Amino acid sequence: MIVNNFFGTALHVVRAFMQALNELKAEGGIEARHARYCENHRVLVEGMRSLGFRTLLPDEEQSPVITSFYYPEAGFDFKAFYLKLKERGFVIYPGKISQADTFRIGNIGDVFPDDFRRLVEAIKEIR
Repeated sequence: MIVNNFFGTALHVVRAFMQALNELKAEGGIEARHARYCENHRVLVEGMRSLGFRTLLPDEEQSPVITSFYYPEAGFDFKAFYLKLKERGFVIYPGKISQADTFRIGNIGDVFPDDFRRLVEAIKEIR
């Protein structure tokens, strides 16, 4: 019984990996995926900066994977901000670090520049 469960699980993992590879190929490969993530990041950062948010890392040190932003002002209520965004279908991450109060937004996955434009618009509306 344990052997069957192991192989069943392994089969699901292999099938999921194969699907991920097929989706990567359909998108145009690693370079195309990376370009999309970079564009997601660009749209996000430009939009957030237009709303007065500052990024934790300087542009030259930032990757397109996940972006950390400082809290916009003293007394910023991350939990309320998070819940309002979640109600609109967006999930962000807390990002408390020892040096600053921050939150993080992921730029990778099945998300596209228009998703980030909608996110920035939602943030503009709830602030």
